Amino acid sequence: MSKELPFISRRSAVYGTHAIVSSSQPLATQAGLEILKRGGNAADAAVAVAAALNVTEPSSTGIGGDAFCLFYDAKSKEVKAMNGSGRSPAALTLKYAKETLGFSGKEIPAKNLNSVTVPGAAAAWVDTVEKLGSGKVTMEEVLSPAIDLAENGFPVSHISANAWKGGEQSILKASPNFNEMLIDGRAPREGEIMTNPNLAKTFRTLAKEGKKGFYTGRIAQEIVDLIQSGRGVMTLEDLAAHDTQFVEPISIDYEDITVWECPPNGQGIAALIALGVLKELQKQNIVDFSKLEHNSAEYLHTIIEALRIAFADARYYVADPDCVPVPSKELLDEEYLRERAKLFIPSKTNPEIKKGYPTHNSGTVYFSVVDDYGNACSFINSNYMGFGTAAIPKGCGFTLQNRGCNFTLTEGAPNCLGPNKRPYHTIIPSMITRKGSDGAHQLVASFGVMGGFMQPQGHLQVVLNLIHYLFNPQHALDVPRICISPPDDEKDSSDPLAYSFTDVSKAIVYVEDGIADEEIEKLRKMGHTCKKLEHYARGMFGRGQIIQVHNDERTGKRVLSAGSDPRADGQACGW
Repeated sequence: MSKELPFISRRSAVYGTHAIVSSSQPLATQAGLEILKRGGNAADAAVAVAAALNVTEPSSTGIGGDAFCLFYDAKSKEVKAMNGSGRSPAALTLKYAKETLGFSGKEIPAKNLNSVTVPGAAAAWVDTVEKLGSGKVTMEEVLSPAIDLAENGFPVSHISANAWKGGEQSILKASPNFNEMLIDGRAPREGEIMTNPNLAKTFRTLAKEGKKGFYTGRIAQEIVDLIQSGRGVMTLEDLAAHDTQFVEPISIDYEDITVWECPPNGQGIAALIALGVLKELQKQNIVDFSKLEHNSAEYLHTIIEALRIAFADARYYVADPDCVPVPSKELLDEEYLRERAKLFIPSKTNPEIKKGYPTHNSGTVYFSVVDDYGNACSFINSNYMGFGTAAIPKGCGFTLQNRGCNFTLTEGAPNCLGPNKRPYHTIIPSMITRKGSDGAHQLVASFGVMGGFMQPQGHLQVVLNLIHYLFNPQHALDVPRICISPPDDEKDSSDPLAYSFTDVSKAIVYVEDGIADEEIEKLRKMGHTCKKLEHYARGMFGRGQIIQVHNDERTGKRVLSAGSDPRADGQACGW
């Protein structure tokens, strides 16, 4: 058994001039670099990384999950957004869930196969390459590094081995096909060679046949057979009807930058609301980050309260905009944010934070690629709750997600369970631009922080680290973070990420090892309930990647700098 992890990363920021890939697995980073060197662009490389992560870190991600991306197009200087999340089965109504399946809680149970929404990742990979890629590499080439890893094997890394071990019992219980992702009924150990020939076969089918190879035929039939064996109602028609959506990204101007997120059904708007609240507090001279020491109690109190305000709105209003109206524009309206900022009390926590009424006014793996053409792809791919349901369709080599757990079973709520509907989604990529003298958006950073409801919280803290404290990308990830989360009695004891987070007034503030004890005590005196986490428990604070872009002052040449989160096995690498 390996020793528990030290807190401080010994990594330095990574620099390059042509391209950089940053991901949570060195072998996946290398897969992305290989595609870039073959002539692929950031989008092509991102899919290569996603597939390689499915092989090397299946406890976080896979083709049985969903994907989102933001793509910076260097030619048009535009940010494009892709939503690769799937919908609930057509037959899964709230009435059926409650009366026939007997669901009586706030959400679908985490391991129930009715929590499986149509996996969107496969279609998202194909569409990313076909619609955002360079056209210089084929899908077969993009998936070839991952296929090689799956067929010929790879040594399992430290944190991945620990997470695999944590999901071992779930995999054993979820389906009869458990040994497709275990070794004789156990998780692979650190440094042990692991193969997954069935996943390689799935990738070959996708590469050869495209989306129809996944959403129809053998793979689709195995998915449906498995789900229906557990009283699930997904059908072949549900899978065949799936499509990826290219949507308009949402953004907010903050200081001299613009921060971009994917729109709902993703939760990126929570990060933007929190930034908007902080922007209003600074306008009113209530908060001055130049006078707040980083990770002091006063600083942490400010971001905690901004996040509580943001989640109060996001957890209520974020839903599938194809099914219910989602007031994204109103939630980011300056006047509305000014009203929400009035809830902030500098000296203590506000127990009365509830959702606002914007229409009455005028949280996985994350990775990033910047290529030699100037494009960037901020990409996130996830199962949810580790291995998701942990159920493996026969002969396919991947587990099915459980994103349907993020629906609420509260009738009338925007995010209430319904047929052909996408749930509130936690996975969110992000990007930062700055307007140049010509008014066009110039890329500043492609970044993200994975980890359920931690993700917008991580985005907020990373942006503040980069903009107000001028940390380099690696240091911006190294420094300890906080995470607000529901009390323990609202969580599944077998999976602390299995919660709905509906009442921010009861939020616990989890504080990472490295934040001074005296600052934690000051937070408690302000009314916050704080719990300190260390060692492997630090996984709650997410695992991020950052690639920044700037020009060298002397030569004018473009310089890329990157960081990879010390809470993962990752690597940033470039040339």
